[in-house]
Amino acid sequence: MAAPTAFDELWGTSRGRKARPGLESLAAWLADLPPAELDRRQQAAEAAFRSLGVTFAVYGEEESAERIIPFDIIPRVFTAREWSALAEGLEQRVRAINAFLGDIYGPRRILADGAIPPDIVLANSQFCIPCAGARAPHGVFAHICGIDLVRTGADEFWVLEDNARTPSGVSYMLENREAMLRLCPELFEILDVAPVDSYPEMLRETLLSVAPDKAKDPVGVLLTPGHHNSAYYEHSFLADNMGIELVEGRDLVVDDGVVFMRTIDGPVRVDVIYRRIDDAFLDPLVFRPDSLLGVPGLMAAYLAGNVSLVNAPGSGIADDKAIYSYMPEIVRYYTGEEPKLHNVETWRCREPQALKYTLDNLEQLVVKPVDGSGGYGVMVGPAATRAEMETFRAALKAEPHHYIAQPTLALSTVPTFTERGIAPRHVDFRPFVLTGANGVRTVPGGLTRVALREGSLVVNSSQGGGTKDSFILEGGAGGDG
Repeated sequence: MAAPTAFDELWGTSRGRKARPGLESLAAWLADLPPAELDRRQQAAEAAFRSLGVTFAVYGEEESAERIIPFDIIPRVFTAREWSALAEGLEQRVRAINAFLGDIYGPRRILADGAIPPDIVLANSQFCIPCAGARAPHGVFAHICGIDLVRTGADEFWVLEDNARTPSGVSYMLENREAMLRLCPELFEILDVAPVDSYPEMLRETLLSVAPDKAKDPVGVLLTPGHHNSAYYEHSFLADNMGIELVEGRDLVVDDGVVFMRTIDGPVRVDVIYRRIDDAFLDPLVFRPDSLLGVPGLMAAYLAGNVSLVNAPGSGIADDKAIYSYMPEIVRYYTGEEPKLHNVETWRCREPQALKYTLDNLEQLVVKPVDGSGGYGVMVGPAATRAEMETFRAALKAEPHHYIAQPTLALSTVPTFTERGIAPRHVDFRPFVLTGANGVRTVPGGLTRVALREGSLVVNSSQGGGTKDSFILEGGAGGDG
């Protein structure tokens, strides 16, 4: 069951089922729509996703490796006031992330000033040594950031983690909206919902804005590892909607420090590569020599300023959860402001006192590897078995620097359509922030992930979670209260 202290985003803490200000029309829609009709629309959405091939892959499973991502028909709604505050905080945080990346691969002032420990950066497995001393085109490293947020109260939003390497999920945001427009058009008449369909054009503008200065009519491509990758659907979706070519490493060649795309009409120079390949596989001459996914010589072309890579190599260090724990200091250092978005309280197990606290309170904490993603390798103390806790206890003692711990939060819930009717389910939220030579922009939407299993706090699609459309209300009817 959902935690009794969880804040419900539609009903708040009201036991009388009175909707929160600004959300009354959504509550009325839910009350008026017959359950059979809601079920019909839910089934229609699932059928549409199946026919479109909106899938994700689950690694390590031989059967049903490709799955239709679960979708819930009841939208999650943010008021205009809530979104305005979130957008300000997101843009402040992303500006700080880009300043941090430019600094640690450049003068390293933050390390010299002792604001954060040097070893947490320089000894980090995600620190890209070949990029040391390099300046990203237009000074932007993390062009596309997905910042994962959780909510615990009416005005209590927390950053759970930063995704600045190759953040995924935006195609689901767009497909979810398309499904809602087709199946629940009346909602867009009673709610003043900000559109998200401009995202592909915003992304294209961001990509081309960071092309090398010498590029007159820049050409961009999306570099994918191929159809076996878990996010391949998204790669092909975005390339198609941006009107750029989807390429694999074998489609590109570097000649005299310049990247070209092989076409039936001959080689075409490439100026911007939106890469969905991890650093380790980008260039076998610099990183993993056994990589067949990347392009030999790509790093030389990048370091020579002849091609822009989005996101820049080395950006992944901002995803590291030990770095995350210092984000309040990083924001203050580069912006001179107090963080507008707060971190979840975090214990760095590399520190003896934090390790002791974690070991003494394992059953109450969430323990995560600092370089993990996708919910893998995480222990949720209240849900863990005794054997799982002992396994983590041994791992913490052996490699404490590899882990952080956080409290188990009472994640907010939203109404969700289940086999037993409408019920609360826990959610998180990934908005997307774009940074280019044309500035920083936050898309008025995002990916809401929902834990479909009753009582579960795990929202990852690879572990039983689904998605919802995220409505951002603009000014006007139902906009705020």
